[in-house]
Amino acid sequence: MVKLKFLVTGSAGLVGQQVVKDLSKSNQVFSCYNESKPEYGDSVKMDLKNYEMISSVLTEIKPDVVIHLGAMTGVDICEKEKTSASEINTKATEIIAKECSKLNSFLVYVSTDYVFDGNFGMYKEDDVANPLGFYGKSKLEGEKAVQNFSTNWCIARTSTPFGLHPTKKSFPMWVIENLQKQKQIDVLIDQFTSPTYIPNLSRMLIEISERRITGIIHVAGASKISRYQMASMVSDKLNLDGTLLKQISMNKMKWVAQRPKDSSLDVSRASSILNEKPQKIDQSLNLFIDEMKSKN
Repeated sequence: MVKLKFLVTGSAGLVGQQVVKDLSKSNQVFSCYNESKPEYGDSVKMDLKNYEMISSVLTEIKPDVVIHLGAMTGVDICEKEKTSASEINTKATEIIAKECSKLNSFLVYVSTDYVFDGNFGMYKEDDVANPLGFYGKSKLEGEKAVQNFSTNWCIARTSTPFGLHPTKKSFPMWVIENLQKQKQIDVLIDQFTSPTYIPNLSRMLIEISERRITGIIHVAGASKISRYQMASMVSDKLNLDGTLLKQISMNKMKWVAQRPKDSSLDVSRASSILNEKPQKIDQSLNLFIDEMKSKN
């Protein structure tokens, strides 16, 4: 394969770290970050609120592929700080899309299941997006910017990514740590998503980039599951005390932003066209636990 030049935004994040690690094995990778320097790739400072900086970094590097992961993802923070959420999730994406079309770079924009209202679940790529909160709205506006301003693009929507990270704790880790300390935790029984194991997601995003698969594609886990079901599976697999998991429903949560009840994604397009298939939750959790044990 020809060595490609990749630029990855948000490369110190939960998903970004894995993507740049995997890419750097066989490609040239520019890892863009704002605050914490990424471990892998050639690190490049990029503040997504500084649009001139975005343009000059892209113009200088001239990447073959941009994987745009950088985003403001705190659902409640986005609701409180709408201006920042728009600047980062929408406007910066528009600048990146415009630069990519000038440079003829392939753009992979990583979006979210939160663009849907959650009334149905198992959403297909062409289902009507109708976000409930501002996080989903700002990401959907980002999707529109990609479609309007970029010539060669893929919008890859994912759901509840989980994996290991030096500083960011994903859901299964939070469950494990609390149960090991014999702490009771509240876990939602009525919110359903398609949890996605990050190494699986990373390989899907890289395959999309290398094969230049265009359009919208759902790259998430292949199982629709509630937080409570997922936490129970984790506790069973590690022989932890599942009675410490306290069932709670969404209407008891003191959230600022409204969240979709069932934002699970239909991954049949990804399953049929990608060599790296979306994984079922049982397989993903086994791999996650193996990875966790190997690091201890």
